[in-house]
Amino acid sequence: MSSLSPLAATINVAIGGAFGAALRYQAGRSMTAWLGAPAMGIFPWATLAVNALGSLLMGLLAGWLARHAGEGGDQLRLLIGVGLLGGFTTFSAFSLEMVLLIERGQYTIAGLYAFLSFALGISGLIFGLWAMRVVA
Repeated sequence: MSSLSPLAATINVAIGGAFGAALRYQAGRSMTAWLGAPAMGIFPWATLAVNALGSLLMGLLAGWLARHAGEGGDQLRLLIGVGLLGGFTTFSAFSLEMVLLIERGQYTIAGLYAFLSFALGISGLIFGLWAMRVVA
């Protein structure tokens, strides 16, 4: 639970999320400019790069917060972890949750979480596309 008021916590997440989303957009533009549109059409390089970088940054943040508990950690967790990195990539949050489950020895839950995240994410997207194609 956050030590910040609900409004302050929400503002931290919103500010971080806005910057994270803008950074993600700019990362895609930069990768396209660097590699060229044809390469980007063959493989999702920008998404891979953002997911890898976001996961690295989430690990650094989680490790720092664990070492420096009580030093504005709640605000940093909300601003950077939930907001900035959440807007940049939700894969970083997934990666952190998976590692925490594994570190706690909850292998079955970790496997179930990975399977359901993938299966429900892909299924949801397929269903959403199907629904919009039927409606349209």
